[in-house]
Amino acid sequence: MNIDSLIKILQASIAPVVLISGVGLLLLSMTNRLGRSIDRIRQLCNVYDTAAHDVSVLLKQQIDILYQRCEMLRIAIALSTASIGCVSVIILALFSMYVFDVNLVGFVELIFAIGLISLILSLVFFLRDVRYALSSLRIEIDNTYENKKS
Repeated sequence: MNIDSLIKILQASIAPVVLISGVGLLLLSMTNRLGRSIDRIRQLCNVYDTAAHDVSVLLKQQIDILYQRCEMLRIAIALSTASIGCVSVIILALFSMYVFDVNLVGFVELIFAIGLISLILSLVFFLRDVRYALSSLRIEIDNTYENKKS
């Protein structure tokens, strides 16, 4: 392999590597949100056992919403991970195209499309998590206002 081929391989691999870095930061954010939701569920479950009936109804709503958020984040994390996997396969395919002189353009295009679709779906589920977080916050706000009136 000559230096020109090596330069072409490296140039073709730069964009996918940047995508991996960006999706990696997104994954970091998602896993942090998942961890916080799990910790909050554990806290609410500890309080649930000793809470009065009216408070336990509110806590159950909160726990249910938090669990739905965890499900949304699990799916978003899986899709983001799949996107990174697709980009990794693309890098290997680009390398193979230059080293072994095979035509994998159609394969690379397909895997790239699958990776982008996975990333888009991951963002959709991430936004759903944000929506659930706001609905959980609405319950707390409404409860605060109700307690203030009493």
